[in-house]
Amino acid sequence: MIIDPLIEWEALPLAVVLSSFVPGIAIMFLREDQQLLRNTLNLVGAVAKVLFVAFMLQGVALGGTYAWSLEVLPGLALTLEADALALLFVTLSAVLWLVTTLYAIGYLKDSPNRTRFFGFFSLCVTAATGLAMAGDLFTFVLFYEALTWTTYPLVVHNGTPEAVKAGRTYLVYTLGAGTILVVGAVLFQVTTGTVDFVPGGIVDPTAAAAQPVLYTTIFLFLLVGMGVKSAIFPIHGWLPTAMVAPAPVSALLHAVAVVKAGAFGVIRLIHSLFGIGVSWDLGVTTVVVVAAAFTIIYASVRALAQDDLKRILAFSTVSQLSYISLGVALLDPMAHVGGLVHLVHQGLMKITLFFCAGLLAQTLGVKTVSSMGGVARRMPLTMAAFTLGALGMIGLPPVAGFISKWYLGLGGLGADAPWILGVLLASSLLNAAYFLPVIRTAYFDERNADWRLPESLKGLEADWRLIVPTVITAALSLGVGLLAASDWSPLGWALLIVERGDL
Repeated sequence: MIIDPLIEWEALPLAVVLSSFVPGIAIMFLREDQQLLRNTLNLVGAVAKVLFVAFMLQGVALGGTYAWSLEVLPGLALTLEADALALLFVTLSAVLWLVTTLYAIGYLKDSPNRTRFFGFFSLCVTAATGLAMAGDLFTFVLFYEALTWTTYPLVVHNGTPEAVKAGRTYLVYTLGAGTILVVGAVLFQVTTGTVDFVPGGIVDPTAAAAQPVLYTTIFLFLLVGMGVKSAIFPIHGWLPTAMVAPAPVSALLHAVAVVKAGAFGVIRLIHSLFGIGVSWDLGVTTVVVVAAAFTIIYASVRALAQDDLKRILAFSTVSQLSYISLGVALLDPMAHVGGLVHLVHQGLMKITLFFCAGLLAQTLGVKTVSSMGGVARRMPLTMAAFTLGALGMIGLPPVAGFISKWYLGLGGLGADAPWILGVLLASSLLNAAYFLPVIRTAYFDERNADWRLPESLKGLEADWRLIVPTVITAALSLGVGLLAASDWSPLGWALLIVERGDL
């Protein structure tokens, strides 16, 4: 039977959310030894989510719509809408949840508390997908807060004093930001009379011009509330600290869930609430652009001083996330394309790098750059994937990162801000300065090698469940760059969003 994707199935966005929520709740009731059932629930839910999203992608591309709503308070409803912008984030979440689930099964095969881990793992993705499809600010805030509570157990999963301290820092930042976000959301509703997300913004330009201080204050409240999760300086400090979490959690936090939720929130704030025109008239986007540009350089400089591989990647995430905010805050369509497409490209490249870091730590016990001497000889696939991800972060063609920087550069020129090219160039040079020594050490320097080959592997590079997801995401990082001209590439979808005016 052929199903028409143009049919407006109201329940389909809800099905996408439930495809991870139901397995997550079910897993919570399993015993620790029910490994097969736990893994099956995770993988079935992840595959179902990808299939639901693929169906909606086809429908939205053809002009269809998918929306679901449930009134929960007078005048306020839980609203899920799968427009082109939402699906950009949802598709990334769905695909990377599937590969990360396989990776996590292999990574945690001998670890305790896997039932708790995989239960909250699924609920975390539920919050991220619900947030992406939020049709209004009320729904966004609900899922935004849910994301904090479902990721906290993952951050502290190891239960060490260091993990507990990191979790406490994480809560201080995210709960504080959440409170500020709620205040900003209430002020927005009281002032405008609505909380709907509308392409082009809902704020009346005349009203904003008449009360610039009030509207600027509301914008800044919402920006701070969302900016913590997007790790904009100076409210980024939780992110490097959270690196004590297991590698699958770090990969999820940095590529899919928390940080992308913050960056996506900034997109909604500028384009779906205030509108880019009103935001520029108020001068608030200048704050975003300057803060993002500074964060890009600052975090890259901090990465230079690190030896721990995951901390290097953490500061790299802080830097790369600000490309998204920078692009969507500039007054130029090409900049918007660059920011939107980097939301996907950064996710693919960064999850590859964290997968590789987890592989090195889990298989060889290697966690620092200084102890990576010669590991490429022992783990060639892992280091080949790492090299692809690193070159993409630097911005070398044809890897995905080059496409993002190209459009951001075009956008900077189109917005009469040529200094953006200087920021991009400086960022690329700094990225090269901290990534290329890692690659050089792994391939050519064996003087400080202190790793040993585990006898259990018997010549294998690593558990296949760790290798396969890593190779897939590395191939995607290269493929979306090589096939950027395709209508179904992340770039093609970002161009569709901007051309349709869905931003």
